[in-house]
Amino acid sequence: MTNRSYNLYRYSIPVDSQLILRNRFLKKREGLLVQIQCKDREGWGEIAPLPEFSEETLETAQKQTALWLKNWDAARRNNEKLSLDGLYPSVAFGLSCALAELKGLLNTEGNYQVAPLCYGDPDELYEPLSQMQGEKVAKIKVGMYEANRDGMIADMLLEAIPDLQLRLDANRSWTPAKAQLFAKYVKPEHRTRIQFLEEPCKTRDESRQFARETGIAIAWDESVREADFVVQAEPNVAAIVIKPTLVGSLDKCIRLIEQAHKQGLKAVISSSIESSLGLTQLARIAQQYTPNVTPGLDTLSLMDYQLLRPWPHSDLPLLALDSELITKIELD
Repeated sequence: MTNRSYNLYRYSIPVDSQLILRNRFLKKREGLLVQIQCKDREGWGEIAPLPEFSEETLETAQKQTALWLKNWDAARRNNEKLSLDGLYPSVAFGLSCALAELKGLLNTEGNYQVAPLCYGDPDELYEPLSQMQGEKVAKIKVGMYEANRDGMIADMLLEAIPDLQLRLDANRSWTPAKAQLFAKYVKPEHRTRIQFLEEPCKTRDESRQFARETGIAIAWDESVREADFVVQAEPNVAAIVIKPTLVGSLDKCIRLIEQAHKQGLKAVISSSIESSLGLTQLARIAQQYTPNVTPGLDTLSLMDYQLLRPWPHSDLPLLALDSELITKIELD
């Protein structure tokens, strides 16, 4: 009989008070840390539903995780494997990472090169871009302000930094007219250096039409998490964006990556504002399954602290398990 044990912790980390998720300010990032052990091996995972985006709350995720861990421990008696099917996405992802670490299936090497988030000042980008190997890529959130302003900023950055490639994320916030207004302010010769614009419009068909009319490539993000989504090559579609905390288990994410590659699409691993523990695991997944593609993981700077595992070269203080911001959950 194999000796198994597990622990569950809850964390709460202050974040940048200006961080807006859809219609609310996010003042702290909360989540769960799961630790599983078997003989002399252990694995960690992070379960952090993202407010306004995840279907589950932290409370429902905690209940489901505690029950799964109890059943996982019981399954040893019959030498059974416990499925992750039917679990909330964040729960399935965190547990699958812990299991992958336990079994030695998650490589230690990570891709810590991130696409820096830019807010419109080219000077912000020169230093991080100068340190990047390979493609010089940055990301801008669009759709929060006027579409013409977004277009002018994107065009200005592409003009100022000739080898820059941009990723833009609109979160389905534009009407077709506003999307066209954005494109109007991006010079045609600059549009090819927009790697992709994630879901510019409210529907996929409107986004497809925008791409067809402007020549600006798009990527699927929210669509990837919808039940009817099928990964397939389409004109002007460059990539799918995979946010594992919102998608589900590591196996599910790997299947999406493989489908994208078969269709000639990029697959980009992206953050849901996890702690440094979750982000370092996402960097390892990106290196293992999407080599040579810069992941979208530039969210640690929103945090006041790192958690258990440091991100390379980050100056943020690192919290250990005895921190007052981490609470061990007593399990039955």
